This record gives sequence, structure tokens and C-alpha cells, in this order.
Amino acid sequence: MARTLILWLPPLTALDDEGTRPAWLRVDDGVIVDSGQDDGWVDAWEKPDDDGADDRLVALAPAADVPIQWRHYPDAAPAQAAAAARIDTLKDSLGDAAGLHVVSGQPADTGQAVPVAVTTHAAMTAWTGWLKARGFDPAAIVPAAATVPPPEPGTLWTAELGGEQIVRTADRAYASDPELDRLIAGGRDIAPLDADRMREALLLTLAAPPLDLLSGGWKPKRSWSVDPAMLRLAKRLFIVLVAISLLIPITHAIRLSSDSARADDAVVAMAKKAGVTAADATAAEAELDRRLAAAGGGPLAFSVPASALYGAMGDVPGVTLKSLSHRTDGTLTTTLAAPRVDDVNKVLLALQARGYRVTAQPMAGADGLQMANVTIRAVP
Repeated sequence: MARTLILWLPPLTALDDEGTRPAWLRVDDGVIVDSGQDDGWVDAWEKPDDDGADDRLVALAPAADVPIQWRHYPDAAPAQAAAAARIDTLKDSLGDAAGLHVVSGQPADTGQAVPVAVTTHAAMTAWTGWLKARGFDPAAIVPAAATVPPPEPGTLWTAELGGEQIVRTADRAYASDPELDRLIAGGRDIAPLDADRMREALLLTLAAPPLDLLSGGWKPKRSWSVDPAMLRLAKRLFIVLVAISLLIPITHAIRLSSDSARADDAVVAMAKKAGVTAADATAAEAELDRRLAAAGGGPLAFSVPASALYGAMGDVPGVTLKSLSHRTDGTLTTTLAAPRVDDVNKVLLALQARGYRVTAQPMAGADGLQMANVTIRAVP
């Protein structure tokens, strides 16, 4: 439930009077549920257990201290009209410009009137201090005169709002003065505004304030606060993220271990078909290598290192094979010849890249070729 407390600020002349009791209204979901002109607003604004984020306090500044004027700029864009209204109002105001606080609203469309309020920084200091002393942080400070709707053509409204009588013309709203009202009216009728209509206008103003005195240098600085619910959610998400981060490598390790175990079982089974009985894959592989070596096959066979040698020579044109021999321990010895030493080195580097242990002894050939006696270990 959205709650709004409307609190009329005391006039500056009565601000220090301890006996001053401001008028107030409490609005719940757009409906006035309580009102008064006493200290009951303190209890009316007591925060319930289910305090909502939409609850707000709106203060109304008295018309006696903040009169309103509506200025027209038919051809100006809304933002330009608002800026022009502030400048023109400041030019027309009396007193030191540095001490004045001029605030304008921004019309919705081009050609609409721009509301402008004029007060002083001293008044803003006094009102914000009065609210702060009572523990209140207003969402907005709206001039009470700005809530009075415009009168019918050729007439003036007079409305009572928060114990204050306000006069509304077509382009101005100010505190009533019995001696001046008739002079300002200039023969026009001054009609009282119906209380129900005034109440409806007040509620509409709260929904979309025409201007807010908490602007410019008085605009509240944004304070960052942590929502406890969001903080709890962030902690839970962090825990889930850590758990997933740990679970992924653990799952991968389990799968790798399982796949390795299945592969080892397959090796043992294949070795058993070949007549080799072994406790694990390592023992089966060692026994198979031993039997192949005894039979002249396996990685110790001539074809294995010889194939690697011919593959390396195929990538380096110009290298020729002068001699080739193979020992039973799997060692391959050969003599390579090439026009340049770099060509021989390319073959040797290619063999090393394939995991073979290579030794070479360079020598000069009788026909001018560069030669090398090379030993290649058959087992990488």
C-alpha cells in the first residue's frame, strides 16, 4: 500500500513558535484516510511493520512565503520555456539575486504556461532544518499555491488550504490580503472554490507536482542503500556460483577417471585375447612391448624410426641417404648428405619434434656435400 503524508510547513513568521500546529493529511492509495491540524501527524506517519518503498512525505510551502506565477512562451520548447521563465522571474524580483531561490516547472507541451515559484535560500534552510529536527526527509516541497486550479475566465478563486487563504488568478496564486484582493480583482468576481474540488486538485497535484522546491542546489544528493532482500539474493547466487565452479572440475575429474578405468579394462581384455594375462593396462602394455621386441616388431621394429626418417626427409628436398642400419635395441643409424648443413639440420629437428632422441656427427664429403652420421633412437 502506497502511503503519502502531506504536511503544511509553518510560515516563516511562525516557524519558531512552539505552539504552531501544522495542518496535515494522510493519503493511502489516493484516498484521504486521516487529517488534522495538531500533533496527530506524528502518529499518522508512524512506520508500520510492512513499510513500503512507495511511502513518502510531501511538504507544502505556505503561499505567504512562496507565491506562484504562470508565464507564457508560446513558441518555445518546454525546456527552453522553463529556463526563460526562471531568468525573466529573477529579473523582475526584488532583492539580492544570490539570496533568491527561483524554481520553474516544465510544461508537457509547447505553448503551455510555465509555473514559477520564488522564495529565498534562507527560507529553504529554515524549512529543511525544521523537518530534519523532527526526523523527516521529504520527497518534495511543493508550493501550496501551485495546487489551486485555475479559475473560470473573468473570475478569481479563493481557496482555504491548510489554514491559509489563497487567491488564484489566471496567471498568479498568492496569499489573500482582504485590503488588496478587491484592488487586484479589478471588478472581477472573487468566488470561493468548492472544498471537494480543491481536495481533488490537491490529490492530482501530488500525483504530478508542477514544480518542486527541492531542486537546483537544494536537490537531495542520492544516497545509495543496500536492499536486504537483494543482498540475501546476491549471497545465495554467489554460493550457487561457487558450488557450480567447484562442481564442474569435480565432475570432469570423475568422468575422466571413469573413462580411464574403462579404457584400462578394455586394454586388459584385449591383452587377454592375445594371450597376455596382466593385472592392469600398464602391465599388459609392457608385456606386449616385450613380446613384440622379441619378435622384432612393436616400437623397436625397423619400420617405426625408418618411417619417421623418410617423412622428415620428404619435407627437405636435396637431402639424400648414403647408408642405413638397424640394431635389435631399436636404434637406427644412417648417413645423410645435403648441399648445405642447414638442410641436414632441418631433418634432425623434424625427428626431434616427433619425440625421437637424435645424435649427429658432421663430416665433409669427398664430392663437396655436407654429411652427418646420425643415430636415431627407435623408442621416443
